Amino acid sequence: MEQKKPRIQVAKYVIADYFAAMISWFVFFVYRKIITATPYHPFTNNDLLDKKLIAGLVLIPLFWLLIYYVSGEYHNIFRKSRLQELGRTIFITTLGVILIFFLLILDDTIISYKNYYQSFFFLWSIHFILTYLPRVTFTTITNSKIQNQKIGFPTLIIGSNEQALQLYLDMRAEPKSAGNQIMGFVTINGGAKTPLSGYIPHLGKLENLIDTINNQKIEEVIIAIEPSEREKIQQILVKTKATKVMAKAIPDLLDILSGSVKMSSLFGVPLIELSHEFLPAWQENMKRVIDVLFSSIALILLSPFLLFLTIGVKLSSKGPILYSHKRMGRYGKPFRIYKFRSMYVDAEKNGPALSSKEDPRVTPFGRMMRKMRFDEIPQFYNVLKGDMSIVGPRPEREYYVEQIVQRAPHYLLLFKVRPGITSWGQVKFGYAENVEEMIKRLNYDIIYLEDMSLYVDLKIMIYTIKTIFQASGK
Repeated sequence: MEQKKPRIQVAKYVIADYFAAMISWFVFFVYRKIITATPYHPFTNNDLLDKKLIAGLVLIPLFWLLIYYVSGEYHNIFRKSRLQELGRTIFITTLGVILIFFLLILDDTIISYKNYYQSFFFLWSIHFILTYLPRVTFTTITNSKIQNQKIGFPTLIIGSNEQALQLYLDMRAEPKSAGNQIMGFVTINGGAKTPLSGYIPHLGKLENLIDTINNQKIEEVIIAIEPSEREKIQQILVKTKATKVMAKAIPDLLDILSGSVKMSSLFGVPLIELSHEFLPAWQENMKRVIDVLFSSIALILLSPFLLFLTIGVKLSSKGPILYSHKRMGRYGKPFRIYKFRSMYVDAEKNGPALSSKEDPRVTPFGRMMRKMRFDEIPQFYNVLKGDMSIVGPRPEREYYVEQIVQRAPHYLLLFKVRPGITSWGQVKFGYAENVEEMIKRLNYDIIYLEDMSLYVDLKIMIYTIKTIFQASGK
């Protein structure tokens, strides 16, 4: 079986989309010059040196790539269907051409309004054809490889008894593969000797589901539990939501599943596809675009102020200017977070300890920075790297995460999103001084996940600015 290379697959689409946009703009520009030509202003070869044409050949393709990225065209790149590809390409082409016309074309000098309609439909047609043909070719080739088991998705079955066994046998009997490469199963209750154990490997128990998913590089899980095991469904959903796997379930579980679900079929094997995303793809991608733009602008504009903070930290006490340590990020992946050092060196020589309101470990200058949240400014660099977002649940150290999860397992839901510089919990509750307060603050983070949207992010940013001006941080 071939190894999937998502980056190369995405690159194919991006390159094809870029050249499709470039060629369609060039052809459209020439066409527009021809239909608007007059005896006094005929079309000549000099028009091909027009600055608008040259600028358009660079900027127009980038405009289209931004639209495709925001709309999620490069998401789940191996799970595309030709029918969905057709519908999405028609919709996005229409949206993009309308934007181009309102921004660039409507102020053109024309002979009659008929030229507008001609130009619109010509640009739409040429752009759609040049974009869709490579895409449908890539999708057809990929789907063929999936059906012929040349590429696949490492899949884990959750469950091990009669339901799971019947699912496995049905999937194996299908003449065309849906790409599921069954790696093994995990048990809900009991040991490894189950009806399914004679067919595929036993990879562990439900308690170790997240470790199994990470170690086996699982991309899809299928929940096939017995009626007697249904009390475990919420535990299963919380654990799968904490990872980036696609989750599906047998139809027998439809009556106890809540949230966004849709039916899916593995070429004859019906399954329920569970949606674990808190944001639509376009909002998630737009959030990332905003993160990158805002962080870049913030670091540039604040650079003189960063020099002041650097000098202040250096003069306040001996030690490095920046403080960094590992936090748990999206999908539980550790990353190194950066802050301006606000404590004396060796503040945690006796082990991890949360800061309190009158913490003697905090320097006088550090206390000022904390009140204004200035110590968090270097985290804009974490945002640019992709480790964090501007708005999202605050990341914690593994030492504290383990304690929180023991008492509040739903904390794992926070791993579904990027941690943030600021959050509802940070705005409404503030810094936590112990694990009990962390669990209380968790309630605000769960509310954020349930209501997550770009509007809510904007609201949190406004509240954060208010906190900064009021110097009400700890």
